[in-house]
Amino acid sequence: MLDAKQRQNLRGQAHALKPVVMIGAQGLTDALLAELEVALDAHELIKLRLPQLEHAARDSMVETLCARSHAEAVGRIGRILILFRARPAQTQQIDPTPIK
Repeated sequence: MLDAKQRQNLRGQAHALKPVVMIGAQGLTDALLAELEVALDAHELIKLRLPQLEHAARDSMVETLCARSHAEAVGRIGRILILFRARPAQTQQIDPTPIK
């Protein structure tokens, strides 16, 4: 679970990102969820473009996306959703900054 400061930091990092997953008229298909998994595994922090639905339907879709992908919604502005899912500890990359 992310705290407010971590969410703020992740929203700042996501500002320059372009949506990598776009949900079309078919909604949440198995193919879309598989593509979401690939994107989260590769990037940890991604943007999604939600379809043009009523607000309540989009809210329901966001809840389903988070539950099925085990990701956390960091922010949402209109039809753009920011998701974050940390990589497992054994596959995280080594921090390249030198130790002082």
